[in-house]
Amino acid sequence: MTNFAHTLVHPGYFPSISTFAVLAQSGHVTFETGDNFQKQTNRNRMYIYSPNGLQLLNVPIKHVKTAHQRMRDVQLETAFDWQKQHFKSLEAAYRTSPFFEYFEDDIVPIFEKKHTFLMDLNYQTMEIVSGCLGLDFTYDETEEYFHEVNDKTDFRHLINGKKNTSQFESYIQVFGDKHGFLNNLSILDLLFNEGRRALDYLQRQTL
Repeated sequence: MTNFAHTLVHPGYFPSISTFAVLAQSGHVTFETGDNFQKQTNRNRMYIYSPNGLQLLNVPIKHVKTAHQRMRDVQLETAFDWQKQHFKSLEAAYRTSPFFEYFEDDIVPIFEKKHTFLMDLNYQTMEIVSGCLGLDFTYDETEEYFHEVNDKTDFRHLINGKKNTSQFESYIQVFGDKHGFLNNLSILDLLFNEGRRALDYLQRQTL
């Protein structure tokens, strides 16, 4: 179902459900790659539903001395094994979900490959999840940054999780009986709980 002819979004690390809802409802997607990296955003983090409730998983990046760094130039910090920690957290959160084991072999490569750049990592997470969803993942990229755009529907704000106020219909979550429904988590939460039904869910959400 295509609700938007052409959209502009940020590539994120296992992005939010709202971002994937945009992808599922777009005729054509352009990813923003010309902006500056901003801390405290979903460019390098995702939120999952852990046994204790909401959990943040953060991808460490190399910090540079310059005030601004282009998103496409941001490199990953490899001083410690964050990938192992993230996968363990996903196992603790979703091992008992209906579809974790079904998709486990698909996502494991993300936690084994050593990327240099954050952008490449983000694209790999989105490509793999799109394959699991059965969602056609084709896109192009911006060549330079524009504060305002007129030829695309601008969803770049979705990368800033705190300012993303999207509200979606509930579905069954592993620890929902303990903590209630948590809205708009990483796409992995929807995938592991709903499986291939997730694509239909994404296509019918209101953005």
